[in-house]
Amino acid sequence: MSSDTLAKVPTAPEIPEPADAPRIVPQRRYGQWAAAVVVLALLGFAVNSVLRNEAFHWDVVADYVTSASILRGLWLTLWLTAVVMVLGFALGTLLAAFRLSANPVLRAVGWGYVWLFRSIPILVQLLLWFNIGALYPQVLGVKTVDLLSPVAVAIIGLTLHEAAYAAEVVRGGILSVDRGQIEAAQALGLSPGRRWWRIVLPQAMRAIVPPAGNMLIGTLKGTSIVSVIAVNDLLFSGQLIYHRTYQVIPLLMVATLWYAVVTSLLGIGQHYVERHYARGTENAR
Repeated sequence: MSSDTLAKVPTAPEIPEPADAPRIVPQRRYGQWAAAVVVLALLGFAVNSVLRNEAFHWDVVADYVTSASILRGLWLTLWLTAVVMVLGFALGTLLAAFRLSANPVLRAVGWGYVWLFRSIPILVQLLLWFNIGALYPQVLGVKTVDLLSPVAVAIIGLTLHEAAYAAEVVRGGILSVDRGQIEAAQALGLSPGRRWWRIVLPQAMRAIVPPAGNMLIGTLKGTSIVSVIAVNDLLFSGQLIYHRTYQVIPLLMVATLWYAVVTSLLGIGQHYVERHYARGTENAR
């Protein structure tokens, strides 16, 4: 085709933009801005009230927030939380396997355990274990009172309680894995162990980590209930001090500050663990 022919090929005419084209104006959300101003005003009022209220005795809070007894109680709280979570998820994983088993007896045992320990309040469970000596005065020739210290009672009671919830978390995570991928792994000849570690677990962790992180934070705060059986945790340490000094509010604020700090750090860690297991998905951020 010659250059003259190309020159005669008509081209689409340019459509001029009308001079009076409407201009897009973002919607003005006066109601939202007004609500934001009201919320900020109320928040500022609340913060100012807390900081300037002399009844909080912030100078006393500063004196005790890093005291040796409070730090010992904090350490016991962290240690108790870690032990309960590890043992609770170990037992919960076993119970989840029972719930998913083809054996009806194991399924019934798993379901019964979860039903029982989710039905009884944790405070009632702790008090029952603390007074177990009334039912079984001796175990293997040893007095139950000497065998179970308050810390041991706390570990047993909290672990059995958390295992019931951990079982449902693990079971839900395993059920979230597409059955087709497991069948594909079987078709490739992967052993059951490799199917579990390479196929099931990495995908199940995406569904397990968020509720497990919430359980960890809930367990940390829930350990404060062991103060009723005289376990020297963070809250009980504060109680011992304010029973002596009568500074109830400042010591409760000390415990509150430490719980807030630790839960915030755990929340940050949970965020990064979730992002790690969400790699390759649209939720990774």
